[in-house]
Amino acid sequence: MSSSKPVIHLIAGARPNFMKIAPIVRALQADGRLAWKIVHTGQHYDRDMNDVFFEELGIPQPDVRLGCGGGSHAAQTGKIMLAYEELCAAEKPDACLVVGDVNSTLACSVVAKKACIPVAHVEAGLRSGDMSMPEEINRLVTDSISDWFFVTEPSGYEHLKREGKDMSIVYDVGHVMVDNVLFQAEKLKGMDTSGFETDAFKKANARYGVVTLHRPSNVDSAEALERIASVLRRVGQELPLVFPVHPRTRGNIEKFGIDLGPNVTLLGPQAYMSFLHLWKDAAVVLTDSGGLQEETTALGVPCITMRENTERPVTVDEGSNVLAGTDPEVIIGHALQTLQTGGKRGRRPALWDGRAAERIVDILAKHLGV
Repeated sequence: MSSSKPVIHLIAGARPNFMKIAPIVRALQADGRLAWKIVHTGQHYDRDMNDVFFEELGIPQPDVRLGCGGGSHAAQTGKIMLAYEELCAAEKPDACLVVGDVNSTLACSVVAKKACIPVAHVEAGLRSGDMSMPEEINRLVTDSISDWFFVTEPSGYEHLKREGKDMSIVYDVGHVMVDNVLFQAEKLKGMDTSGFETDAFKKANARYGVVTLHRPSNVDSAEALERIASVLRRVGQELPLVFPVHPRTRGNIEKFGIDLGPNVTLLGPQAYMSFLHLWKDAAVVLTDSGGLQEETTALGVPCITMRENTERPVTVDEGSNVLAGTDPEVIIGHALQTLQTGGKRGRRPALWDGRAAERIVDILAKHLGV
């Protein structure tokens, strides 16, 4: 990489961030006008994020690891800000690109802005309206100081407009998460999947549902977790369910003595390709994840979201997602209907065509004068 090219810091702090920057790295490599560095804040220390993880994504290892994992929201955000400030002072990048809504997104955008480094926010403008979600606060703060906004869906555009942003720097580019899932699904077709933990389950069960749960509002109290368990016990009577369990969720299931019923298979957290191999063929996905709502819509897999709100309404308006709330009877009703009818397939929204990253890189190159 020639040092004469403008340099962009690509910030990633958690596993899903890497899914979002991977297509941007591939687009930067293909475009050639800009230099970049992958900055891993270490917000999520994950022993599975090894060489294979980056090979799967088709990107190199991070150039910089800040190593700021652990601690409370404030401690973690503070550690990342201190470490990133040092890096910015040493390297003086020409732009800082942040994705999504994790603490690293907030921390690095604030540091960059104070250092007079322009901030690009990928996945800008998403709003749940739920201020009890840390992600919502991170989104609002990041968008309040960003210089360039890359939105994934019409609601993002409308929110930024309503918040008084200069709409000449708001770009509807499609979605890098969709770029990634289309890239990986294509790659999966040529892979030997027999080594995946999920492969054995698929071979044993022709028809099945997939469950993911991690939001504190669903898993951190016995009452909330029991509500979800009642759904899984009932839906499990109709078809086998497989549940790759987040460690904190598994701890709470054991601590509260929650019975998920005989027809739910618990797995450990899955690598990206192993999990994609599983959910892409599911009869139904039951989740509280933000990203999975979008990925299921990209591949037309029926999804039932067990939350009262979503910051990704296009997945409901156009895609394969149903926002079911948290009332067990309502969720069960949607699930049974999906199993009877084949569920909602929806369509892939405009610009969710696998080329969002190319559009982002082209816009950044123009802003940076190359």
